[in-house]
Amino acid sequence: MTSRKQVGISRRKLIVGATAVPLCGIFGSRASAAEFNYKLATGQDPAHPVNVRAQDAIDRIREATSGRLEIKLFPANQLGSDSDLLTQVRNGGVEFFNQSSSILANFVPVAGIVNTGFAFQDYDSVWKAMDGDLGTYIRAQVAKTPIVTVGKIWDNGFRHVTSSAREIKTPDDLKGFKIRVPPAPILTSVFKALEAGPAPINFNELYSALQTKVVDGQENPLPIIATTRLYEVQTSCSLTGHVWDGYWILGNKRALERLPKDVQEIVAREFDRSAADQRADIAKLSQSLRTDLSAKGLKFIDVDRAAFRGALSKTSFYADWKAKFGEEAWAQLEKAAGQLS
Repeated sequence: MTSRKQVGISRRKLIVGATAVPLCGIFGSRASAAEFNYKLATGQDPAHPVNVRAQDAIDRIREATSGRLEIKLFPANQLGSDSDLLTQVRNGGVEFFNQSSSILANFVPVAGIVNTGFAFQDYDSVWKAMDGDLGTYIRAQVAKTPIVTVGKIWDNGFRHVTSSAREIKTPDDLKGFKIRVPPAPILTSVFKALEAGPAPINFNELYSALQTKVVDGQENPLPIIATTRLYEVQTSCSLTGHVWDGYWILGNKRALERLPKDVQEIVAREFDRSAADQRADIAKLSQSLRTDLSAKGLKFIDVDRAAFRGALSKTSFYADWKAKFGEEAWAQLEKAAGQLS
């Protein structure tokens, strides 16, 4: 089994994250005496910082509530695909779900605004938006549904294109390129506008789709490429940074309302603490993983991001999505990201 090296998190902690978490989810544990027994599902590999930091939050919540709330972590789509889990958290089958903005957009369309192509140039603009007015706006729209966002958004990272066929160096190289995207309308739209051939495929089917050449490439942040070993079925990575994506901890509204007020406050506080830790983990990994993945045989290609954004600007992409998201949401995005055209 291939080892997974994480920067900023101790090897011992990663081993715990990679082995103990799935066993808890699959085989269960001794009967819990907790007053409330909830589940938290994620799509990420057990060693990903999302799961390591989620387990940290779970442990602190158990301690701070004196065992009244027990949350079990089910990583790596153990309870279903991302699309399935979004349905489960809506109907209460799963109480908490770590969900990317790109998939959440299928239920709350404005959540996908953070995936606007080449909107964010760096993390300063990302956190200005997501810890500011845009994040507040999105959370308010989610709260109109049977689910709510539990605290601040976590970091998925800037997404980059990988390939097992042609190397992507310029926008022209994307023309006709078969690329897997999440089942997310705006990501499909980015690549359609750039004349690629996007194929929406659920994350739990991604590795096999690449291995069997259903698609020639995919796009994800480096920590995902590393922890799911996509470098085994891809040969190059173009540092396009075409969109930023984040993870929301989503809660079933009725399940949260069943918790006493003090427990609700502890849940929000501890997930926010882990959000800050997870953001720091991703920042460190994004700096170090180029070296680590290069050693595993993945070739990195530095591209001119301005050329890709320029190609996208020549299409109707920005005008189309401004119309779909509405003037208010678009104004909040441009407040942090600058004018988009």
